[in-house]
Amino acid sequence: MLSQTMKEALNKQVLMEAQSSQAYLAMGSWAEIQPGLKGVTQFFFRHSDEERMHMLKLIHYINERGGFAVVPKLEQPTLTFVSLKKAFEILFEHEVKVSESINNLVDIALSEKDYATHNFLQWYVNEQIEEERLARECNDKLELIGEDKSGLYLFDRDIMTMDSE
Repeated sequence: MLSQTMKEALNKQVLMEAQSSQAYLAMGSWAEIQPGLKGVTQFFFRHSDEERMHMLKLIHYINERGGFAVVPKLEQPTLTFVSLKKAFEILFEHEVKVSESINNLVDIALSEKDYATHNFLQWYVNEQIEEERLARECNDKLELIGEDKSGLYLFDRDIMTMDSE
């Protein structure tokens, strides 16, 4: 059985994962109307789906543990970006915030001796390590590319395989 504190904290994480899904979805929509970013577009849309699955995993866990997962109201995400580089900088900052939130959940679980939730959250801890690594890698590559159009072409092609590395 989840404590009230844990239920509230997990429901806040449901909101954060839903916001993440929306943010990636908005980035995908923006990228789709930019010339030559088919790979980036698919990357963003795929990650929107992944974030939604992260949210659903939390919802199921809360409900299975005797809580009630609340489907959150979402604010409008950022819809346009001055550049692809800026979109990926925002993405990285967001992933860092998600990691901080997951770490806070782990802290609550440990302080309450809720070892089942602690165990459940380890998947998210590991997932965030990968999410931050991927976002950092994308930012590093875009920094190297600068304004080079051929580099951007290669980045767009290569981003499709970056997840699986």
